[in-house]
Formats: sequence, C-alpha cells, structure tokens
Amino acid sequence: MRSLEQRPWTGSEEDPRAVGLWTTVSRLRRELAAHPGELPDRAIAEEELAALAEMALSGGPEIPRLHRSLLLVAGAIGSVSALAGGLADVRRAVELFGQQTRR
Repeated sequence: MRSLEQRPWTGSEEDPRAVGLWTTVSRLRRELAAHPGELPDRAIAEEELAALAEMALSGGPEIPRLHRSLLLVAGAIGSVSALAGGLADVRRAVELFGQQTRR
C-alpha cells in the first residue's frame, strides 16, 4: 500500500489535474484518519477516497466514476463540519476533469 505521504509523480509529464486530485484526496484521507468522531460510514468514505487516489494515479480517470466516488464520500462525511474544507477541495479537484454527460 502506498503511503499517504509519498508523492507518486517523479516525471514532468503528469497531468496537473491528476496531481491536484491526488494531493487533495491525500489531505482529506489524513484528516479523516485523524478525526476522532464515530462515523457510521467511515469505511465507505475511506474506500472511495482510496478509489479516487488510484484514479488520480492512473492518469485518465473516468468522469462518471469520479463523480460517483465524490457523491459517496460526500454522503458519508458531508455532515462533518471539520472535514468540510477538505471535501470542498476534493470536489473542486474533481470538477477540473469536466462535467459528467447526462444520458
């Protein structure tokens, strides 16, 4: 498992949106891990944040999957005011990849 503190990019050809997404997701993962409160959906949030981090590392995340993970994270921790700033940062990072097309 990759350490949350370890930056995965070493080259100069990384997508700045992916770097930003990975950075904000890593920050929120740390904040969630440090949050002392009992969260019934913590495991869901942790799982989806891990999925977002992996998508950022892949370099070509699927926009519908990004939005789905963001919605699950927001549903799991959205009411925790201490995590609101980090969640907003992740939302902004996801939005940089564009809007999900509606069917």
